[in-house]
Amino acid sequence: MKSTKIIYWIITSLFALFMISDGIQEVMQTKEAADFIIKLGYPAYFVPFLGVAKILGSIVILIPGFPRLKEWAYAGFIFDLGGATYSIIAVGPVTAGAAFMLVFIAFAFASYYFYHKKLKESAQAAG
Repeated sequence: MKSTKIIYWIITSLFALFMISDGIQEVMQTKEAADFIIKLGYPAYFVPFLGVAKILGSIVILIPGFPRLKEWAYAGFIFDLGGATYSIIAVGPVTAGAAFMLVFIAFAFASYYFYHKKLKESAQAAG
């Protein structure tokens, strides 16, 4: 059980750190974030919304409790990362950027998997 918790927190912390740093860039409307969103065909006003959602979702997956909100946050991250990957592929030739997105999708799935494994082990230990 202890190793599951350690793995969960390492994976989740790294994933949340990436999402928070990406979210901060989007909230601040940096040129890179705006250019990337516009290149994908989305309006510039969408950038801060995505940034706030990423920051809030990261906070939710990091704080203990709130299992229903965690489920929504994980779903939102998968929609965001999956949509970004699809958009990257749709707007032009497949680049390393699309493959790189799969790393973050894998982190999201791993965090979600170990979250549920941790919950199951905690329930078994409690009785």
